[in-house]
Amino acid sequence: MINFVDLNDNTKIITLKNFVYTFLYFTLLCCFALPAYTQSPKAQLQGKITNTDGTPLSYASIAILNTQTGTYADSLGNYRFLVPANQDFVCIAQFVGYVPKKIPLRLTKNQVFTLNIRLKTDSSNLKEVTVKGSKLPSERVSIFTIPPKTIKTLPTPFGEFNKILATLPGVVTNSELSSSYSVRGGNFDENLVYVNNIEVYRPFLVRAGQQEGLSFINPDLVQKVEFSAGGWEAKYGDKMSSALVIDYKKPTKWGGSVSWGLLGGTAHIEGVAARKKLSFVAGVRHKNSQYLLNTLPTSGEYLPRFTDVQALFRYQFSKNTSLEWLTAYAKNNYLVRPAARQTTFGTLDTPFRLLVAFDGQETMQYALFQSALKLTHYFNKRLRTEWLVSGMNTREREFVDVEGGYRLCDIVPDPTTNTNRCVAERSIGTIYENARNRLQATIISVASRNSWNIDDNHFVEFGGRYNAENINDVLEEYSFIDSAGFTSLNQAINNKLALRSHRFSGYVQHSFNIKDLHTINYGVRVGYWNINQEWIVSPRFQYAFTPDWRQPTVFKLSAGVYQQPPFYRELRDREGNLNLDLKAQQSLHLIGGIERGFQIGERSFKWTAEVYYKYIQNVIPYDIDNVRIRYFAKNNATAFATGLDLRISGDFVKGAESWFSLGLMNVREDVEGDGVGYIRRPTDQRLTFAAYFEDHLPNNPTFRAYVNMVYGTGLPFGPPNNDKFRSALNGRAYRRIDIGFSKVVSFDNIQIGNARVLKSLWIGLEILNILATENTISYNWITDTNRMQYAIPNTLSTRFINFRLIGNF
Repeated sequence: MINFVDLNDNTKIITLKNFVYTFLYFTLLCCFALPAYTQSPKAQLQGKITNTDGTPLSYASIAILNTQTGTYADSLGNYRFLVPANQDFVCIAQFVGYVPKKIPLRLTKNQVFTLNIRLKTDSSNLKEVTVKGSKLPSERVSIFTIPPKTIKTLPTPFGEFNKILATLPGVVTNSELSSSYSVRGGNFDENLVYVNNIEVYRPFLVRAGQQEGLSFINPDLVQKVEFSAGGWEAKYGDKMSSALVIDYKKPTKWGGSVSWGLLGGTAHIEGVAARKKLSFVAGVRHKNSQYLLNTLPTSGEYLPRFTDVQALFRYQFSKNTSLEWLTAYAKNNYLVRPAARQTTFGTLDTPFRLLVAFDGQETMQYALFQSALKLTHYFNKRLRTEWLVSGMNTREREFVDVEGGYRLCDIVPDPTTNTNRCVAERSIGTIYENARNRLQATIISVASRNSWNIDDNHFVEFGGRYNAENINDVLEEYSFIDSAGFTSLNQAINNKLALRSHRFSGYVQHSFNIKDLHTINYGVRVGYWNINQEWIVSPRFQYAFTPDWRQPTVFKLSAGVYQQPPFYRELRDREGNLNLDLKAQQSLHLIGGIERGFQIGERSFKWTAEVYYKYIQNVIPYDIDNVRIRYFAKNNATAFATGLDLRISGDFVKGAESWFSLGLMNVREDVEGDGVGYIRRPTDQRLTFAAYFEDHLPNNPTFRAYVNMVYGTGLPFGPPNNDKFRSALNGRAYRRIDIGFSKVVSFDNIQIGNARVLKSLWIGLEILNILATENTISYNWITDTNRMQYAIPNTLSTRFINFRLIGNF
């Protein structure tokens, strides 16, 4: 019999039989009861929007004329949405720089109609389009465009935006409780994140994924997503692994949404005012992971509360001048009073069991406020400038006072009770952890970003940035193990640290086309940090060749230097001291790839393949414990990463975009003086596979199913504070499958005056970690009476059933 955790009472269980009955009831409710509330019959309109050459127009819009019913095409130009049945209406398809097209239609109930639309170039607006430089940089290396609508339907515990990145090749995330990710062998601190050209940050002190709040990105506010796994242009900053570029919405009409689930809820509103000169989008999110944390191996009282509020306002002073204000506040409180833990581990021949009884509690508090102003002005049709002023303040607290009495024993099967019982004790002792850590950081930034469209084939971008940083950190923590008559002090830190610094950076780059076959981008970044008085220079180059073939094909090459000046986390070593003499880490990226589109019948597909090599100097070695990175704070290593990334995406099921990703990677480093040569880096996940698959009923596309699969081979690890045996062991593979089912109910005729109360209701049921895989995130180390050390795995959440509602208005 399979047991599931009851969401309402953790002391009860739901049998598989009851679960099947519940699911059947939910399905019948969606099939018969909920459609009774719809006010009009529906049909589905689907197809592809392209230009006259057949090139897909990513994120073109299509809507019913004079209504709020419509959608955006995906990255391949495909679209689908529900339309009224048994009545005449007019569809309008639009894309910037193209002539809108109107198509009169009339469909019958439940009809699925395919309408492929080709838009003609609008010659009167062509110059205005090239001003924004949307043409030249289109063929870039390692760039993935993610459909924003997929973010909401992906079955994940918290609807985290970053989880969609885990389905891309080269991206690794091994914890459903965390929004952190690593890319092509880099770590969590090596990723750039921009929202409307404003850089955002992750918490400093967080050490476990279960303590994390929400990532900065609010999916309800997102309009466009681009992700680069390497080889990006000079205009994006000084990190070594990836660049995530987000554009928030610029609404043209009123709308909003409300969502609710067992693990939290969201709400957002968007609209226009002041004769459409003012537009805004705002959202609030709340995450409560209490139910999910109750599936962890450590039982106790979990009281997490994570809340986030964001807003973007945009005012158009004139045709050439606009002002944007982005503001965000996040408050994350995590409290746990652990009670007990029982973990069985080892092999079939030598199984062990660890039993722990806890006393005490952990309290984590992270509060972050960020705000920015951006002024955009067009001097003429070819020259644009942006000025940005932003500020970030974070206050973080860690209070830990936990003692655990443990017992480690050998176990053997007991046939009388069908369980395992302890037969010999290996170790008895106590574990004690105490921390009183407090950190406050303020970062003020002023930046300018400019673009000059010299002519239709040449595009120049240049800019600069100044950062002032003020960080105060109080570290008071220690832990020890009292086992079998001896006491082992794991660590003891008592420091007060302060860092005030100034950073300067600038860039210039040039993009141009040659006969519409060759796209070249080259540029350089420079930077200076007053603490180590180091100047950095980072040249970068990208090339794309688009042959005039029947099937769209692009060959890509990229080479560049990516340098990462040390930030506060890199400066602080494992003893809590700052090394202010650290130099920037330097990474050489060499990337080659191919991207090809093809069709099978009326279905569009695209596959990409990239090989990469990264050679890294002045490396600062580190170890990873859960999501905490513990740096050595020394430039005493060299490293390399090499690999192959493959991805195929398209309509495997007609009208539903899915994709599959495969990554092969080898990441190694050589630390000076350790005498062991090149070893695996903590992020060396040799093979990763990820997939997002979507399906729907053939005659009723409002019923859909989603599958999210992630597999990664084991990561290296070793005993703590023992550099000789770093990465000596190989951890367990990470395996996870999440599935979801949904039903969309439309409410077209429910209105108050001219305002629609509710546009549609999305009803979802998700089974997270359906295989109940016990994935490992980190290890605790116990020493027995014979001085033998044992690694006890800390596992993540098990199977969980989640219910979600999303209402759009």
